[in-house]
Amino acid sequence: MSTVEAICLVGWGAIGQRVAALLRARGASARIVGIAVRDPKEVEGTMPEGAVHLASPEALAATGATLVVEAASRESVLPFARAALTAGMDFAVSSTSALVDVAVLDELVELAQRSGRKLIIPPGALGGIDALSAASRLGLDSVEHVITKPARAWLGTPAEQCCRLTELQEAEAFFEGSAAEAATAFPQNANVAATTSLAGIGMHRTRVRLVADPKAVENMHSIRACGPFGTLEIRLQNRPLATNPKSSEMTALNLVRLIENRTNALVL
Repeated sequence: MSTVEAICLVGWGAIGQRVAALLRARGASARIVGIAVRDPKEVEGTMPEGAVHLASPEALAATGATLVVEAASRESVLPFARAALTAGMDFAVSSTSALVDVAVLDELVELAQRSGRKLIIPPGALGGIDALSAASRLGLDSVEHVITKPARAWLGTPAEQCCRLTELQEAEAFFEGSAAEAATAFPQNANVAATTSLAGIGMHRTRVRLVADPKAVENMHSIRACGPFGTLEIRLQNRPLATNPKSSEMTALNLVRLIENRTNALVL
């Protein structure tokens, strides 16, 4: 008999709702027992059956969850991760830009070790993170990550100060720097830069280029890594979520995969 995973979601935006819908549609052995949002009105009429609204990180302990999945914001990571790991729950981070702060990352890893639980970094919008992480065991010489999104996906970000997004005729690279710089300046659009760096050679050695393309209809990631293992090249073209062009469908799909793998007999 398969076990049923009890899950709390931190955040009930486009990603959280998509994850819940996919789990329900696929008949996954998972039950959402709690949803954490600031305003209970955000979940009125959409709360999964049996789930409760969590008004604070401290409320996690009473839910009986075994896994807490963050899909909210970088500001929510530290308080909810602390509460989850202290309560004996694993914690999955979507807003990996929060881990650019070395003190935050070190604290949560140490807390996970003390509690015997896991701080989990899903691939998010990416693929091939398993290969990149495996290659890093021999050391890596370089990792480059190019993130290209439709121009409108960068609206509301500092990209608006770098180029005229609504007037672009051709693709324009408006940022080049480290993964730490990219994830800090563009936390909604470039969380994956932090994920790449954690799997590879670190936040400051991973090079990132951000591109706005008025002709693009999908979010594209190109990763190239070189080292003693050889050369790795990954290219993904992800459809954005219909309700949020800043996020990819793949982000939700990777969270569903993570959840299903915790109860499936065959893990891939």
